[in-house]
Amino acid sequence: MVVDSQPRQALVRRVTGLARSTPGRLSLIVVVLVVASLASGWLTTWSVNRQERALEDLATRSEPLAHAAQEVYRALQDADATAASAFLSGGLEPSELRERYEADIAQAQAALSVATATSPELTATLAAQLPVYTGLIETARTNNRQGFPVGAAYLREASGLMRTQLLPAAQELYRAETGRVARAQDEASFPWGSVAVALAFVIALVLTQRYLTRKTNRLLNVGLLVATGAAALSLLWMTTVSVLVMNDVADSRAASQKVDVLAQARIATLTARGEETLTLVARGAGQTYEKNFVEVSERLEGLLDQAIKLDDTAAVDEAMKQFRQWQQVHQRIREADDAGQYTEAVSLIGSPYFDSLDQALVRGIGEARQDFSDEVAVARVSLSGTAVGVLVLAVVGAAGAAMGLWQRLKEYR
Repeated sequence: MVVDSQPRQALVRRVTGLARSTPGRLSLIVVVLVVASLASGWLTTWSVNRQERALEDLATRSEPLAHAAQEVYRALQDADATAASAFLSGGLEPSELRERYEADIAQAQAALSVATATSPELTATLAAQLPVYTGLIETARTNNRQGFPVGAAYLREASGLMRTQLLPAAQELYRAETGRVARAQDEASFPWGSVAVALAFVIALVLTQRYLTRKTNRLLNVGLLVATGAAALSLLWMTTVSVLVMNDVADSRAASQKVDVLAQARIATLTARGEETLTLVARGAGQTYEKNFVEVSERLEGLLDQAIKLDDTAAVDEAMKQFRQWQQVHQRIREADDAGQYTEAVSLIGSPYFDSLDQALVRGIGEARQDFSDEVAVARVSLSGTAVGVLVLAVVGAAGAAMGLWQRLKEYR
């Protein structure tokens, strides 16, 4: 055992002695700098690629899927409100209402097929219960055309299915997809880790040059200057681009927040319309529906106020104007219905203010979605070429550090 330990001790002394010598230290420094440069470049490239993937997901997947989920909810809610409005006409409903109902169901099915491709578990209830709902509506329609009072019972059953199963499932889908948008935005945020590593590498290069100046009494080392310049340029490039992307992502968050608020306002509008219509369908027994209408209207007004605070556009102002006019007409509907003037109340429910409100919200959502797409597109352009650029600079930095220190090492031979 003693014989074996002697060569080991000799090896340890040689390694220790080499590490304490200037050539040994320079050799160690060059290895560390080359590895650090390549590691910093790899980490920065990985961060840039992560941001690019997140932005691509926002542009081509997350936001479109969130919109599809919102469209499922909207189309189902509008279909239910339209079916109730058609029922009030009695007998053969107006063709425009029938066409609107069928268009809503078709839009819901189309948007559902898009969402099913990525979230089949969240769309299972919708896929299973939507045919049941449409079947109940057709039964209610058939009985209503023949003048059978049981048609109202089928309509209420269909509306109950919509409220208790279809709409909650659609809302869960919408929340899941908007959550995906938020996660993608988080992934595109500022890469603090990569910037910190790049900054540490620049500092290490500066300290290395100071060390060489003390040891060799030479102020300049071309190789290390090249390495430092490449590392500093990479750090500046990455930091500048990341700040730009961070600002664009923050603006996209504001746009997506407005989309969400306006989408909720549109859903609340359709919900209120359904409650208003079902109040008349119930013929004197619709106190619960009227109570729901008041509650939803209050929530709708709050959402419109919130949208105005986020971005006071012409579309949002128009939506608020139409909402207030609709509320005035609703008051007249209630006065007529409470006075026993049912026919007049039904005629008033066809006022244009609901459609005008819905159209204003559609414009507002479209404008906000366009703002979102523009911000994401600008962020993607800002990142263009960054991954390749920082990787090339990392190689230049590693080569410069190796060449600069190799020149000093040759002096000790």
